[in-house]
Amino acid sequence: MNTKKPALKKLSTDFGHSLLVKQHTGRTEDKLAFWHFHPEIELLYVNKGFGKRHIGNHVSYFNNSQLLLIGSNLPHNGFTDGMTRHGKETLVQFRPDFLGSNFFEVPEMKAINKLFERAQKGILFNIETKKTVGPKIEDLINYNGFERIIKLLEVLQELALTEEYRILNSEGFDFETEPQDTAKIDRIYKYVNAHFKDHISLDNIASEVSMTVPAFCRYFKRVTGKTFTQLVNEYRIVHATKLLNESQLSITDVCFESGFNNFSHFNKIFKQVIGKSASSYRKDMKQIIV
Repeated sequence: MNTKKPALKKLSTDFGHSLLVKQHTGRTEDKLAFWHFHPEIELLYVNKGFGKRHIGNHVSYFNNSQLLLIGSNLPHNGFTDGMTRHGKETLVQFRPDFLGSNFFEVPEMKAINKLFERAQKGILFNIETKKTVGPKIEDLINYNGFERIIKLLEVLQELALTEEYRILNSEGFDFETEPQDTAKIDRIYKYVNAHFKDHISLDNIASEVSMTVPAFCRYFKRVTGKTFTQLVNEYRIVHATKLLNESQLSITDVCFESGFNNFSHFNKIFKQVIGKSASSYRKDMKQIIV
């Protein structure tokens, strides 16, 4: 198992720049594939790709593209498992005060300031916003200095004014970002990601982080706001949505391939997590582009 368990991810901008803009293509299995946080706000646009989102206590799967805004110190994992041949990921990171401690508090910046507040829960933007704003985010790589800042502000203002988005974490969500907690949670998530198709006993996962079962259950609930069983079921359902999107497996086979050993239990959990049945989900996904 990888022993690297970072808590605070330290980022650095290029010399002479106050914000970071990166762009790359290709498969990205190892890219930021750990549980981490940083004081920088993160804007991420993937024009073609697929993978798992894990932001705060939200877990979901995306297929084709995504546009996210992640607030300062909101814990998250790496996102993209792979990209299509022509896929591209653009990452923008900047501190909330990169233009001065009071810049976004002036009346003219009110909408963007509110956007940053919403981003503390994680924001996923919908299809129309991705189509219009995504290319502008990609284009940031072509600007420098003053022009790059102006273009970023235009992007942020457009994101601030759109209603085409959803918040990924519920009100009252408050994930702890203490270094020792983050390292431990990273280890837990890695274990679940590797073993969610199998039965994971509380004894096994508790021993993985050198805790007793009662202590582990209290700890996990305190720092994530959910039970360990809820997390494992969410990982399994996310994998099920991936199979429903990308394979021709029957729903029964999807159930067992995702780690469930009872079809009626699978249907119940799927509807709880996704809000609709597995058959309805597959039918809907055939009619839209995610």
